[in-house]
Order: sequence, then C-alpha cells, then structure tokens
Amino acid sequence: MRFLKPLLLLPLCWLSAVHAGTAIVIGGALKSDNDAVWERIVEEAGGPGARIAVFATAAANPERSAGLIVATLNRHGANAEAIPVAPRLKDVDLQAQLNNPALIAKVAASKAVFFSGGAQEFIVDTLQPGGQPNAMLKAIWQVFDGGGVVAGTSAGAAIMSRMMFRDAQDNLQILKGQWRERQEYDRGLGFVGPELFIDQHFLKRGRIGRMLPAMRSLGFKTGLGVEENTAAVVKGSQVEIVGARGALLVDLSEATSDARVPAFNLRGAVISYLDRGDRHDLKTGVTTPAPHKLREAKIDPTASDYKPYLRHDQYFLDILADSAIVTAMAQLLDSPFPEVRGLAYRAKPRPGDLSPDLGFEFRLTKGPGMVGWFSGALGGEDYTVLKVRLDVTPVRMATPLFTPLQAN
Repeated sequence: MRFLKPLLLLPLCWLSAVHAGTAIVIGGALKSDNDAVWERIVEEAGGPGARIAVFATAAANPERSAGLIVATLNRHGANAEAIPVAPRLKDVDLQAQLNNPALIAKVAASKAVFFSGGAQEFIVDTLQPGGQPNAMLKAIWQVFDGGGVVAGTSAGAAIMSRMMFRDAQDNLQILKGQWRERQEYDRGLGFVGPELFIDQHFLKRGRIGRMLPAMRSLGFKTGLGVEENTAAVVKGSQVEIVGARGALLVDLSEATSDARVPAFNLRGAVISYLDRGDRHDLKTGVTTPAPHKLREAKIDPTASDYKPYLRHDQYFLDILADSAIVTAMAQLLDSPFPEVRGLAYRAKPRPGDLSPDLGFEFRLTKGPGMVGWFSGALGGEDYTVLKVRLDVTPVRMATPLFTPLQAN
C-alpha cells in the first residue's frame, strides 16, 4: 500500500493567515447536561446574551437538531438562532438561502457559529463547493477572524482542520489502504489552522486506526482525536480539554515508515492522552495537567522512587476497541513492564474487505520523557499520559483465527 494521492490544498492565503478566533472542537455525542462545554461556548462568545448562529447543515433532521442546540445554548445564557441552510431542509431553496443578504449579514454579526453533527460532507459541499468559500462561509470566517468562536460537534468537529475524513467509517479498511479523494477524505474548512489534523468520536470508535495512516498520507505531523462528550478549545497554539473525558494527541514529527513493506507501517510515533482540564501548547509541546492532577505525585518510570500500581501484563486483542488505546497507555505508565502490545484485525472478514488476513500489531513503549499523573478527585480513574512511543507493524493473521477443540 502506498499513500501517494495528490494533496488537496487550500489557497496559500488561508494557510498563512493568523486568525484571531477560538475553535471549539467537540468529539460528538454532546449531552445537553454537559454544562462545562455549553457554558464554555457561551463564555468564549462573550458571555450572557452572546449571539450564536446555529448551522444544522450536516443533520439528517435539520429542524430538530437546530432546535435542540438553540434551546440548550439559550438555556446557558446565549441568544442563539438557527440559520436555515441545510440540504435536507424541506421546502427551502438552499441556494437562495446561501445568497440571502439578510441571512449573511445576520451570521456576520454573530459572535459565534455552531455546527451540528451529521454528515460532514454536507457542510463542505454546501459552504465550500468546488473547494472555494461561498458568501455564507466568508461571513463565518468574518466572525472567526474578528475574534469570535466557531464550535462544532461530530461532523461539525470534522470540518475544523484543512483536510478531513469525508466518509471513512472502517478503521481497518483505512489501515489496509482504502484511501480515495472525496470519498474517504476531502478538504475541511481549516478553523484550527493548517498544521493540526482533527478527528472525533475518537476513543469510543478506536479511530487511532484511521488517524495514523491519514496523517501520513496528508502530510500532517500533529493530530488531535477528541473523545465524545468532550471539547478541545483551540485558541492559537493553546489547547484546553473541557468536558467528560479527554483527547489523544498524536505527534508524527519523528515517525518513519519502511517503503519496502507492502502495507502501512510506522515507527517512532509519539502519543499523549490529555484529560479534562489539561492544557497543551502546540508550539512549545508543553503540557500542563489539570490543577487536581498537579496535587498528586507525578508518575515517572525513570524516577528512583517509581512504584508502579499495576502488577499484571496485558495483551490487547482489540486495540481499536472502545478506549483500548488509552487503557494501554495507562497500563504502560503504571506497570513495571517496558512495553504493551495489541492487535488490530478483523476475525470475520466483511464483503469487500481488503486483504482479509492482514492485521496490525501496535507496540507501545516507554520512551524518553514519558510521564503521567493519576487522580480520582472527579470520581473516576483519570490518567494523563505523555509521550508514549508507538510502532505499528503489519502482520499476517491466521484464517480462521481459531478452530474449536474436537472431542476425544
């Protein structure tokens, strides 16, 4: 497999511009009672009474989705209003709405824009047809460049980077090389800047499996995978995690691949798990754990007083399972073992499966600078884990993986 597709690039002026706004990237499945995230959106937009334009462009039922979002934002003090721009809105002339001067002016006068979940291709196809921003998208950029907020959940988060997953639901198919322009990937809108790649529903759906090959293909060195019901607040180079869980930071600046191997492979990736309340500076690479974490002792495997809490070794038979990659990172940090391994494979091939017997072994090791923190202060077993080394090796799986024992 070779990722040699030509890159889709936005105009150079977009890539070099310094934007004053705040991007709030929500990993999807945002609950209405997640006050930390909803209140942060309103706060960043200017506080009580902030005018927020809600786009349910991606939604299957735009009226319902927009109504729920507007109601929740207003309950948290905003002055939110739905903008009727969505391909699936009934009895609405989409092009007329996109070019409606009054509607465009209303968006431009807002302090924040919120994108719902759904299908992210609807957002880019509606606001950036043929890769060029239309008048409505320019109004949204006016909000952002004026120091306003662009927030988005699920599909609304996917569009935040300059390149995005368009429709790439099968992690293993991406690992195995299924990678087509305007099918698995497409241009995004680029609110987090040109150098950061975004993914969502990240831990729940094991999307480390698709992020790594996507970043290698598209030339990104830094990626941020945000978990469900969680937000990453991105302001310039500063990232803060807010909400229920955390986000995985992927650094491929020193990663290499062996071109002689006929499948995706990777050596020397560095991954970090940023938990709720943690802050990270993308420019300096410095992470500041949440205050409640800093009240606990730092876990440093190289320290003379290191006392690992976990005593058992573990091999992850499905490293792409719900939260498995972060569980493996915590296992590595808080156990005496130098590495943790896991498999990504499909025991039962699906129709059209590329290379049914191809799998991938993920090897996590304790590298230079690996440290972490643990806290139970918020009612869970919460880790922050920094600078885990990750290698991915393609492997040939047995088919079938196992056979039943026969009676004597």
